[in-house]
Amino acid sequence: MNIYKQKQHWKLVLFAAVVLIGLASLVYTNQLVKKMAREERKKAELLAEALRQILSAPVEADLSFYAGVIEDNETVPVIVVDGQDNILMMRNLDSVKMDNPRYVARKIQQMKDKSDPIVISLSASEKQYFYYSQSVILTQLAYYPYIQLGIILLFILVAYFAINTSMKSEQNQVWVGLSKETAHQLGTPISSLMAWLEMMKIRKGDLEMLTELEKDVNRLEKITERFSKIGSKPVLAKDNVVAVIQTAVDYLKTRTSNKIRIALTLPSDEVTVPLNAALFEWVIENLCKNAIDALNGQGVIEIAITDFTQVIYIDISDSGKGIPKSMFTTIFKPGFTTKKKGWGLGLSLAKRIVEEYHDGKIFVHQSELNKGSVIRIVLKK
Repeated sequence: MNIYKQKQHWKLVLFAAVVLIGLASLVYTNQLVKKMAREERKKAELLAEALRQILSAPVEADLSFYAGVIEDNETVPVIVVDGQDNILMMRNLDSVKMDNPRYVARKIQQMKDKSDPIVISLSASEKQYFYYSQSVILTQLAYYPYIQLGIILLFILVAYFAINTSMKSEQNQVWVGLSKETAHQLGTPISSLMAWLEMMKIRKGDLEMLTELEKDVNRLEKITERFSKIGSKPVLAKDNVVAVIQTAVDYLKTRTSNKIRIALTLPSDEVTVPLNAALFEWVIENLCKNAIDALNGQGVIEIAITDFTQVIYIDISDSGKGIPKSMFTTIFKPGFTTKKKGWGLGLSLAKRIVEEYHDGKIFVHQSELNKGSVIRIVLKK
């Protein structure tokens, strides 16, 4: 469980870092935008004054300086109107769009909303109104931090998925290597035990002891077979899932406290689905063992099959401590465990067998704290 707490911790740290970078960028850029906006206001006031000087100057006056000021404005969109909003002059606007009266009215209204007009007083009765809007550069700068934040988030998402994919691939290789090595290591002592068992039979040893010993040897053979199948797609064959579940439960009943009852609600007829019986028994055993741990020594485990036309539902219910909703998916991840001892691989292995090898689904169907949980398996027929 500590692995996933650390993972969540680093996710939060990474998210906080992105937020801080985004906020810092937003604050700094907003300061720049406000500063540039003040500069553009001064520039607009200078343009308005230059225009006033041109309009009110005597005919013989040298207006080249003021004309140059207006001509040098290549960034700030400007509209000059009279008292009735008739356009007298415009600059740095799309002349084609400005032929459309609706566009003109909308543009003037936008400029009015953004900033107060600069009044050009030509006389006591004649006034013109100088409107302007932010330059393209200033508008782009205002949007820049949001674009930057989006790029950072995209980069982090891509990196996160790439790392997750790499880790999953590495995890799969570890699974396969561990399983194959375990199967290999079990093979030699099992062969030796089988040989000793045959010798004891020849010497007519204690039959009851031999029977139990043979059961354990067969059990070890089954475990070896299961491990040998992990890592490669197993062969599926039409099999009666009712009988497979019954076999797994019969094995567990003899090794479980009599204070824990395993109740079966299974169809009387066969229910055949594509299965690898050895691996699917392992799934049932792991789910039942997990339910036994949740019961704390006393309670009921129920296994029920619901047969539909195209799929079957297998529900494993317990009356245990329940699962918090926030952990519905986490419990199936490798390494997750709430026990002091254990590797946290049982449910992860069950998910791998059901979803990757049997093309099914396994999930927490429902759970309530201190009342119990239902794990559901969905298999195609």
